[in-house]
Amino acid sequence: LVRAIDVDALPKRFETLAAETRWHTQWELWGLHKWDSTKRRDETFVVDTPPPTVSGSLHVGHVFSYTHQDLIVRYRRMRGQNIFYPMGWDDNGLPTERRVQNIYNVRADPFVPYKPDLVINPVPDNIKASELPEPTVISRQNFINLCHRVTAQDEQAFKNLFTRLGLSADWREEYATISSLSRAVAQRSFLDLHNKGHIYQLEAPVMWDIDFQTAVAQAEVED
Repeated sequence: LVRAIDVDALPKRFETLAAETRWHTQWELWGLHKWDSTKRRDETFVVDTPPPTVSGSLHVGHVFSYTHQDLIVRYRRMRGQNIFYPMGWDDNGLPTERRVQNIYNVRADPFVPYKPDLVINPVPDNIKASELPEPTVISRQNFINLCHRVTAQDEQAFKNLFTRLGLSADWREEYATISSLSRAVAQRSFLDLHNKGHIYQLEAPVMWDIDFQTAVAQAEVED
């Protein structure tokens, strides 16, 4: 059956945003990206998602790398495999702390008492770093609260863009490295390694951040 298309009835321009929204809604209705936990492991293709660090804006590097794995996932899905493709956020560590410091011009001090009603506003965009006053010293818990606020905003922005890009992750399996579940899994893993004799202590040179008063990884250092 051949059906003629009335070219004059076609819209003059393709509305990209409307089409993306329509297809995303349809995929959700179909449950196209959902992992079926009842299927066997040998029927399932598992993606060990490297969670992006939630410490700023997404850039073309994120799009490039996650597009690679999404192509593989889509291929495996078309082959009929059950796909376990979670997406998470690496919001735990020095990059998050530094981002909070830059946004609010604050510094944490564990000896400062907690203020439950503390109000801290972000630094206006038009103020240069050199023009900022001395950072406001706040309690550790107030600083943690700001970290949670910033990561929640950043994660939503990341998720919105990944969704618009059509990333075929199962968002029901969304996770964060700072969550109680992730911390519990990490602690159990550490205990397992300790019980197997793979954990050791020794005296060795380390890179030390005099600002944060902590050891830092090579990846955090600029030459």
